[in-house]
Amino acid sequence: MISEPEMAGEPGPMQTREVVGDFSSEPVGRRRPRKSWLWALGGVVAASALWAPAVFVYGLGAQTPSTHGYRLDKDPCSSVRLTSISAAIAPRVSADVVDSGLLKHPAVDQAQCSIAVRPLAKAKQSKTGWSLDYYVGITVTLHKETDPGVEFEARRRTTDQGIVPADNVKTVPDLGDTAYLITRDISNTELRVLEGGAVLSLTLAASSSYQSEDTDDEIGEGPEIPDVSSYQPAMVNDMRDLMTSLTVR
Repeated sequence: MISEPEMAGEPGPMQTREVVGDFSSEPVGRRRPRKSWLWALGGVVAASALWAPAVFVYGLGAQTPSTHGYRLDKDPCSSVRLTSISAAIAPRVSADVVDSGLLKHPAVDQAQCSIAVRPLAKAKQSKTGWSLDYYVGITVTLHKETDPGVEFEARRRTTDQGIVPADNVKTVPDLGDTAYLITRDISNTELRVLEGGAVLSLTLAASSSYQSEDTDDEIGEGPEIPDVSSYQPAMVNDMRDLMTSLTVR
């Protein structure tokens, strides 16, 4: 029997080509198995699994900072003891509170105190009309919604009197998460502490003032302003005491 000749180049049954647009795909018989699609799908799932925690940590689901048990149920200013500073400068009495305030808010609680500490030598200095006074400023801020850590670190050289040189900032070990002693000038120094969502500040400043009932008196020269950095160890001790008092109930 004479069979019909095979056409040269005619594809066999397993070499049928598909046409997609203007381009021919691979022969059907040589297509890759569907397992590659499963691998691709698995990659998408894995990427989603990695992306989800990132959204939780950095996005809307970020955790609120811990206040480590600090509480501001009432204005703490009248009960601040300042034991070490009082021993170094002058006795501390509740009547020395010059100003105080308490803010309560769902996002932030804050207490502020201004306390006068008058040296025992003031009576002797009063003969000249001049007196030397010290003031302790205390601020306690409890952040309940946003973590203050990044801003605390970025603003460590910033004070209410301007930006101090880097050499004026010293790290205090073993106090909160991070603590700095910030020297503004010879008469003003600040101890700033971060612990979780709590930011605490204790400032010590010295100043002189003149007061006389006789307007004919010559004012004369006032007392020399001391270097308050010598009281920094006392400030650290009183900060530890303050931190304990705000967590013990």
